[in-house]
Amino acid sequence: MRAKITYVVTAAVLVFYFVLVGSRGVLLIKHGTLITVTFGIAVLVLPAIGVWFLWKNTQFVRRANALAAELDAEGGLPVDELLRTPSGRIDRASADAVFERRRAETEDAPDDWRCWFRLAVAYQDARDTPRARKAMQRAIALHKRNRSGELSSPSGV
Repeated sequence: MRAKITYVVTAAVLVFYFVLVGSRGVLLIKHGTLITVTFGIAVLVLPAIGVWFLWKNTQFVRRANALAAELDAEGGLPVDELLRTPSGRIDRASADAVFERRRAETEDAPDDWRCWFRLAVAYQDARDTPRARKAMQRAIALHKRNRSGELSSPSGV
């Protein structure tokens, strides 16, 4: 819940910033000289990129959460079996051991979105966020492909 609140607050601050910067860009364009119009257009590019980035990240989080809810309903969420240091941080050797099991599981079933989801969690626990994100994107894509295959299949399987 804390992560959701942080995400919403951060998104709200970003939207406020985008509106503020966008309004300054519009004011520059309204001024009407060649320089101010050029700067105004340049200033409007930044909030446009920011809105796109925020939208893509929000979609990613929503899809990952939907996969987590579906996996939870199936009873397939990975169990937190990681050892922790006295400060509460995940023990690196423990995370590496779980990661190796998840990697082997994914290699055995490369088209199973559930395996990729669990691998993404293992990457995150091992503090490899870029690979965790790519693994989650793969899980989302496989899930989407499996769902569209189920919907278009005449037998419903």
